[in-house]
Formats: sequence, structure tokens, C-alpha cells
Amino acid sequence: MVQYSKPKKYYLYIFLLTSFLPSLLIAQYTDVINSNRPGNSVSAYAVGSNVAQVETGLFYEQQDHSLLNTNSDIIGTDISLRYGLFFERLELTYDGTFQTQNTQFETSVLNEKITNFKRNRLGLKFLVFDPFKNPERNKPNLFSWKANHKFRLKNLLPAVSIYAGANFVVGDNPYYPTDGTISPRAMLVTQSKMTPRMVMITNVSYDLIGTEFPEIGYVISISHAFRNPKWSAFVEHQGIQSDRYADLLLRSGIAYLFNDRLQVDINFGASFKSTPSRIFMNLGGSYRFDFHKDKLVPIEDQDADENGGEIKKNSMKKKDKKGNGAEDIDLEPTKKQLKKLKKEEKKKAKNTGAIDF
Repeated sequence: MVQYSKPKKYYLYIFLLTSFLPSLLIAQYTDVINSNRPGNSVSAYAVGSNVAQVETGLFYEQQDHSLLNTNSDIIGTDISLRYGLFFERLELTYDGTFQTQNTQFETSVLNEKITNFKRNRLGLKFLVFDPFKNPERNKPNLFSWKANHKFRLKNLLPAVSIYAGANFVVGDNPYYPTDGTISPRAMLVTQSKMTPRMVMITNVSYDLIGTEFPEIGYVISISHAFRNPKWSAFVEHQGIQSDRYADLLLRSGIAYLFNDRLQVDINFGASFKSTPSRIFMNLGGSYRFDFHKDKLVPIEDQDADENGGEIKKNSMKKKDKKGNGAEDIDLEPTKKQLKKLKKEEKKKAKNTGAIDF
């Protein structure tokens, strides 16, 4: 079996990531774009205060309904606008999907064309619990690469966010003919960093609340970063349950980070059922507008524990052999040490043949 050596520069990337990621997660704000794409899951973390982000893509989908005997071609665009409000844990989000659906009935020559918003909602996301609030929790082991990259049970403890928002139906929307203009939406979001390269996200939502067809859904997504940190891949499972529509979906895709502000991606997916069967693909990207400015905190207002802890009194003293009390560190050599140094100097002079006058 052929073994490939790992490039040394990627060890540096991984070390820097494991060293600084906990502190970055505490502050929420990062220098690198944090996108929800290419999947449909929502991250538990916000983009950071005064950071605006655009995540958009073009998609094509084919649907075949075995009971209705229809074939549909769908093309459209989806867009997500995210903005960090007031403080690091809060995020304002708009999600929209605008599409055109052409449906052919196999039993007739009739065609049906629908163009409207399939998704049009606004909401707020708030980070309730962050397991990385204490940097000691995931402090890297500087002596073991394997210890830093193996799975640990405590990594399953997730960050938790809650989402509250509303769906908006404008005009006569054929996708939601019986729904009101506004319907609430709620969601619970969790995010676990299973390893430095692997993240698991779960979303559980209750949508279209108060309408004739409320919807319960979930998303489970696992993302993995490659040795080249600019590349990542994901696999995602989504479940939807409603009297109007129910399905199980599977997606997978890759993303490439061009720079700190720009990411592009592509993903494919399909359904597990035939009423209708669905095959789709999506190509898009994310861009970040960074207006964030760090707040300066006077040193007298800073918490001492944030800078390595306060300096204790008599911290430069050492304990005796029994551990009782303390004595000052003597910077001058003792008589015993001076005697030993003189002996060593005489020995060196004798070996070199030097004469001491």
C-alpha cells in the first residue's frame, strides 16, 4: 500500500485553525465568510455585528408525479440576506425563492405555467448557548496531532440557537392558495464541531403556523473540510411532513473558498418518493460585506481572566521541599555554588595548561 506524505504547510493551517477557532467562535465575528450554503441547513452562529452577507444561486429541478401523470420543469433563483444586528449573537435573515414551473399533463395536451415566490420569509436568529464560551474546553494538545483530530464525545455538545420569523404571501400565490398573508415560523438550530474538520448541524422547524396546512420539518447536515482548507464537502438529509406535501430529500455538494469574502458552490439532490419524484441541482455563491469594528475596552474595565488571569501576590516566590510556606528566589549564587564554580574553573585551566598567576 502506497503512503502519501502530508504537506507541511497544511499542518500549519490545521494548527492555526485548532489554536484560534475556539476564541473566534466566542466572539462570533470571524475574518472569513461563514455561509449556510451549499446546503439548506442554517448555522447556529451569526455572521457577526455589522456584517452583511448575500447567499444566492440558480437551480433547475425536474418533477414527475406518478399519480397525477405530470412532468414538471422548474427553474428559479434563491437568495438569502443575512445581517448581524446590535451584538454578536443576533442575526436578521431574509430567505426567498422565486421560480417558474412548467407542467405537462401526460393524458392531455394541456400545459400549466406558474411563476411566483415558493419561499418568502423574514426572521431573527439568536444564539442561546455557545459551548466554546470557555476556551479551555477545546484547548489544543500541542504535543499530539492525533489527539487534536480524533473524535471526542464532548464535541457532541452543540451550540444552540432559536429562530423566529414569518412567511409572507403577496397577492394570489398559486403555491399557497389558502394561506393568509402572514404565517409564523419557528426553528431550533444546533451545531456540533465533531472534529476540527467536521461539523454537524441540525434544524427542527414548525412552519406555516396557523394555516390550513402547517408543516413540520428537519434537516441534518454534515460538512467536512479537506486538507486544502479552501475545499469542503457536505451531505444532507431533509424531512418534510404536511398534509399538503411530505417528502424525504438527500443532497450533497462541494464548496470552494476563493478568498475571505467569496465562496462558490454546487450541489445535487433527489427525493425518495414518486409523488412526486424530484431531481435537482443548484449552482451559486456567497459574498460578505464587512463593516465590523472591534469595540475598544479600557484596560481597567477588562476582566483579568481574559488575559491569562490576574497576577497573584508573591507569585515570584517558591515553596520549600515540603510545600509549606514560601521563600524568596535568591538571584545571587550560594557559597556552595561559588565553591563548585571555582573547582570547575581550576579543572579547565589545568586541562588547557593555563597558569594562574
